[in-house]
Amino acid sequence: MKTSKSRALLSPPSLIVALRAGFDAITNHIALILFPITLDLYLWFGPHLRLKQLIESIVGQLVGLYALQDPGAKEMLQAIKDVWMEIAAQFNLFIALRTYPVGVPSLLAPASPVGTPTGTPLMWEIDSMGSAFLIWLLIAALGLVFGALFFDMVSQAVLTGEVNWRMAWKEWPRTSLQVLFLTLFWVSVLIAVSIPGSFIISIVALGGLVLAQCALFLYVGLLIWLLFHLFFSPHGIFVYRHRAMNSIRTGFRLTRQTFVSTALFFLAVIVLSRGLDMLWQVPPATSWLKVVGVVGHAFVATSLLASSFVYYRDADQWVRNQSLPGKPSQNEA
Repeated sequence: MKTSKSRALLSPPSLIVALRAGFDAITNHIALILFPITLDLYLWFGPHLRLKQLIESIVGQLVGLYALQDPGAKEMLQAIKDVWMEIAAQFNLFIALRTYPVGVPSLLAPASPVGTPTGTPLMWEIDSMGSAFLIWLLIAALGLVFGALFFDMVSQAVLTGEVNWRMAWKEWPRTSLQVLFLTLFWVSVLIAVSIPGSFIISIVALGGLVLAQCALFLYVGLLIWLLFHLFFSPHGIFVYRHRAMNSIRTGFRLTRQTFVSTALFFLAVIVLSRGLDMLWQVPPATSWLKVVGVVGHAFVATSLLASSFVYYRDADQWVRNQSLPGKPSQNEA
């Protein structure tokens, strides 16, 4: 009876409590930030897999074809070509090691720097689109597998107060498989939304620029709504050892029943991570000061992930408490 009463008095999940507990957990297990540090150092100093020649060839052929059809658009086509040449010069296929929804955080994956304080890194060219696709799949799968190990260790640091490497290695194959299933689900949802969404926007764009902007705004809003409800979809795999679909359902239910507080937590994580990333990106890639940004990003990103596990645990306990039979109503309380 006393236990039931104490459960009934559980408060809703707290944003401040989750953030503080997450940062404390990583401070006590600081070695966990070596995962994102190692990934960023590899993307910075390691060899680059480039598609420069392949992209230049494809873009050159397309620009030449359109130039023949519309000679008046030569300047616009040249500007488009210059943009793609810049992308080709910086693109590194190894950025696929930064995977979603489960993966090791990275500061340098979006920027894909070419220069380093010690000079230009080794460049490997891929001249076949088929080879590039297969290599990308292999690298992405590797990123998901190591991301599963990273998530598991962070969740242990939060839930048990210690990191059991033996348990993590033992559970690694199972969690990696569920993470792969979860990723396939995410990809399927995004494709199911993107294909009809792109078609609808193209049709609406025929009615004018204003209508196209409104349609694009609604489409982006739908994507954000989906990502928000899928935010906690991986957590059940590591907290409760759920299968991928059970973890998705649990995360969706939790988000729906704690909508306001979860939205605030979601917003806080985005503001903190993106805002501080702007600070970490200030030093150029050719400066050793970039190491400070890499370490700072690793600590903050890992701590925010730990905070999400704290919030998930507290929110799930609160939701379960709300559904307990015999729980007193607010009027009775």
